[in-house]
Amino acid sequence: MLDELKKLQKLLSQKVKLIPLVQSLKYIAGVDVGYFLEDNLAQAAIVVMSFPELKVIETKKTLFTVSFPYIPGFLSFREVPGILEAFKSLKIKPDLLIVDGQGIAHPRKAGIAVHLGVEVGLPTIGCAKKPLLKVFCILDEKRGAKIPIYLGNELVGYVVRTQPKVKPVFVSPGNLITVEEAVDWVLKTAIKFRLPEPLRLAHTFSKQKVLK
Repeated sequence: MLDELKKLQKLLSQKVKLIPLVQSLKYIAGVDVGYFLEDNLAQAAIVVMSFPELKVIETKKTLFTVSFPYIPGFLSFREVPGILEAFKSLKIKPDLLIVDGQGIAHPRKAGIAVHLGVEVGLPTIGCAKKPLLKVFCILDEKRGAKIPIYLGNELVGYVVRTQPKVKPVFVSPGNLITVEEAVDWVLKTAIKFRLPEPLRLAHTFSKQKVLK
């Protein structure tokens, strides 16, 4: 099964376009999934915020049955189906998605932000709490410090310190945005906490279970 999924990931990665943003951003969404394993359920949450105000404009949650095991490097097959259900119910289409997980900083350049970005055709950033690829540098403790993440000789993302002396995040583009822009937008939206504000709220909301 995993061999077939690897082939699918390679096909997804070939559809990625790492190009500069072509419009100003008015709405930015955070995307995360929370789990309720006692019920074998997960909940996808999307929080749409205005920019630059960073005010909540819309939220959507969707409960779904977990049908794929947790396997590092294959998170999108576990979470994207539920996320797409929540996305379809949005009234306001975001200009940018920030997803809890990897973008192209992935062994096959096909993290969840890639999968989702290709599916919905929107600029997408992966902002993960842990890396999939090895990083060998020491990061300065000041806000905005960053060190590159490489896959072979290709720059695929950065380790980024969003707040002073706080654990970094691992940022990489998913689709329709450049590596440097991905870092810039994570820093623009991580105004008080480690995570970008739309993603931080999505993380919180995803763990507040609603009736199915």
